Amino acid sequence: MEIISSFISVLNNIWPYVVAVLVFIVLIIIHEFGHFIAAKALGVRVNEFAVGFGPKLFAKQWGETTYKVNLIPLGGYCAMEGEDEDSTDEKAFCNKKAWRRFVIVVAGALFNLILGVILVAVSLAPGKYFATTTVAQFADDAVSVNSGLKVGDEIIAVDTRKIYTTYDLSYAFMGISDGMVDITVLRDGKKVTLNDVTFKTEKLEGVDYISVDFWVEPEEKTFFNYVKQTVKNTISYARVVWFSLIDLIGGRFGLNAVSGPVGVTAAIGSAAKANIMNLIPIMALITINLGIFNLLPIPALDGGRLLFILFEMIFRKPVPQKFEGIVHTVGFVLLFGFMILITFKDIWKLIME
Repeated sequence: MEIISSFISVLNNIWPYVVAVLVFIVLIIIHEFGHFIAAKALGVRVNEFAVGFGPKLFAKQWGETTYKVNLIPLGGYCAMEGEDEDSTDEKAFCNKKAWRRFVIVVAGALFNLILGVILVAVSLAPGKYFATTTVAQFADDAVSVNSGLKVGDEIIAVDTRKIYTTYDLSYAFMGISDGMVDITVLRDGKKVTLNDVTFKTEKLEGVDYISVDFWVEPEEKTFFNYVKQTVKNTISYARVVWFSLIDLIGGRFGLNAVSGPVGVTAAIGSAAKANIMNLIPIMALITINLGIFNLLPIPALDGGRLLFILFEMIFRKPVPQKFEGIVHTVGFVLLFGFMILITFKDIWKLIME
């Protein structure tokens, strides 16, 4: 019985992280499947479609494509003929018109974003109400009420950043060490700007947060506002991804606020332990993050490839493939080095906890 009890205990500790790995696999497969579908539809030969990296576990040839499952599950790829080298094959990626290559490259990120919309819709499905950004009630020890915030105020901006959802509001309240923000509200149909609205603050994992001391009004769910809230929340997730990058570069957040695969896996595992349904909004944020980040004009990412294709479409002349290859290689080395740094930071953080 003791052995069985120990085995169950181990399973209880391990399964959330197995779920986290599966989440990564699903999101990566979706991304690569976008490239795959677009390539097939536009007449490009796909030599391999693989889940994972490293040694091959098994493979199956189907038509012109080999489908593989490899040992290391954190990744995957869609290997197209002529993608990174010259080829005389008329179905090679490099021999297709620029607009076709553009569509194929952008399709991976597009599939991530589509999945994000679906996951946001699923996360909003339970319950009868949506949260709004209108103040409904203050806590007994609220301090923000002393700065002019009132019940019935609809918060539409915090420190000039527009607020559409409670997710926007949560992000806007991050990284504020002194607890003071300017808030613009709609009050009786008019915009009112409240300067230096003060809140209590708290620190979590090295990041300062405003301690929200009010509750917001609920909105009854209907089909039309369900669609509206799905769109608004998806846009909010995308805006937060974009603003996070800006704030990181601008110094609002340090490297402590950045997580790599290890940190994200730990966060997903913790969410899964608490409630498996908590995974859905996290998956939505990650897949939207993947979609947007991959479109950034960074060498080695899809956005870097798109930049070269756009150059060709504008100037009617392709960039020499050798030069493009060098740029992507340098970009990959820099990205890989950054990921190693963040991974060591995540591991050290887990050890210290």
